Order: sequence, then structure tokens, then C-alpha cells
Amino acid sequence: MEKRNVTSDFILLGLFKDTRPHLFLFVLVMTMTTASLTGNALTILLIHQDSRLHTPMYFLLSQLSLMDLILVSNVVPKMAANYVSGMKSISPAGCGLQIFVSVTLGGGECFLLASMSYDRYVAICHPLRYSVLMNWRLCWQMTLGSWFLGAADGLMQAAATLSFPYCSAREIDHFFCEGPMLVRLACTDTSVYENVMYICCVLMLLIPFCLILISYSLILSAVVQMRSTEARKKAFATCSSHLTVVGLFYGAAIFTYMRPKSYRSANHDKIVSAFYTIFTPLLNPLIYSLRNNEVKGAFTKWLGKCRILKC
Repeated sequence: MEKRNVTSDFILLGLFKDTRPHLFLFVLVMTMTTASLTGNALTILLIHQDSRLHTPMYFLLSQLSLMDLILVSNVVPKMAANYVSGMKSISPAGCGLQIFVSVTLGGGECFLLASMSYDRYVAICHPLRYSVLMNWRLCWQMTLGSWFLGAADGLMQAAATLSFPYCSAREIDHFFCEGPMLVRLACTDTSVYENVMYICCVLMLLIPFCLILISYSLILSAVVQMRSTEARKKAFATCSSHLTVVGLFYGAAIFTYMRPKSYRSANHDKIVSAFYTIFTPLLNPLIYSLRNNEVKGAFTKWLGKCRILKC
């Protein structure tokens, strides 16, 4: 096949077609995107402004919202612009940026969720020593470590993916650049790279997941030993939001990166990618706000301030 220079643009086939049902789906996705950006931005604002939320638990939650905010901004605007304008091209630099940002946020969120599970473990199993075991220095170290590990993985994958020569067929059957989809267009043997990336993705998923399992095993053991029914309910309420988010994130991630090639299809990949890049970032602030009285209280307080300022 004819090889093209790496500077040639790629073509994103997109998520929607030029039909009335797909136009409706596009409007629905844009509505969800607006709600997602608003919800995550509002979560960050409330945690920043309300002094009652200035704790490691809510700081980690604000970082989760920040990651979701960037993830949606990395994918949806380009997808929307391509659909509206009909121009489906994306430059290699833009493609590399999308791969870097999406992998950075995916890997970073893995470790951030593990950090949040440790925070819940300390809060429930060692409440009297919480300020010592979960101090601000450790909180910052875990946060920066999550961003750094995700960025290292993202930089490696983006650089390696764009280093391959690509053929004349530059059409990516997706709505944004993902490494596995892009590598399929390479005009060289990529089996070694794919095996290394597969192992890397598995480790990035399984190491934090094992830490989460250990934390919640210890939490479950502690909850079972509690004599007070009220204490048990409070402990479960504290953990339920985080467990729901972990289930959504890891369900989509495992389905995306740990399936055998024989079970993969472009349509399935696009649906799952839409779920974790658009739908999950919308659900996360809703899950934490609807099940958290402190967040709802901060939101009520913020609304009261806005009304006073308008008056």
C-alpha cells in the first residue's frame, strides 16, 4: 500500500450520520455535554468556595471533576465541529493531543479512585487518626502522583502511536483519536507495540483496582464488626457514591481495553467510548451530589448567595 507522510491529516468518520434520528442523537449528546460541563464545574466551584468542604475527601473529588471536565472538552468540541461543518479531518498533532489527554485522564483517574478508596478506609476504620493518616501532604502527593503516572502513560502512548508510518487509507472509524483505532491504519507490524500497550493498560487498571479491593475489604470487615446499625448505615452511605463511580469507570475501561481482538467491533468501541467520555462525566457529579448532604448544603448556600447578590 502507498505510504503517506505522518504530517497528512487523518479522517474521523464520527459518531453520527446525516439522518434525522442521528441529528436528534447529536442534540441529545450536546445537551448531556452541557450538563456534564456545568455539573463538574459547579462541583469544583462549591468545593473551592465552601470551607466545610475543605477536606482531603472533597479535594480528591474536585480533582475527579476536573479530570471529567477536561476529558469532555478534549473529545466533544472537535466531534461537534466536524459534524456541523462536515470537515472530518484532524491533524496528526491534534490526534496525538487527543490520545495524550484521554490516556492521561484515564490512567490518572484509576489512581485517583484508588486514593479516594484509601481516604474512605481511613475515615471508617481509623476515624480518630484521620488527620494523621490522611494529612494534606499525603493528599497532595497522591493527587500529583495520579496526574504524573497518567501523563507518563499518555505521553508514551501518543509518541509511540504517531511514530508509525501510515498508509493512504487514513480513515479512523471513530469520533476521536484512540491509540488502538489509529494503530490499525499503520503500514508496518505493530504486534510488539500492541502487546506492550495491552500489558501497560492492564497494569494501569489492575494495580489501582487491587488497591481499591483491599481498601474495601478492610472497610467491609470493619463495618461487619460495628454494633450500631446507624453507624453501619452511615459507613455504607459514605462509600456507596465512590463504589458506584468505580463500577462505572472500571466497567467501561475493562470492556474497552481487556477484550480479545476477536470480540471487538467499531460500533461497540464507539458506544463504549461515548459512555466513558460523555455519559460517565455527567453521572459522577450527580452521584456525589444526590447522595451527599454536605454537597447539597453547599449548593443551597451558594444559591442563597446568588439570590442576595441579585437583590
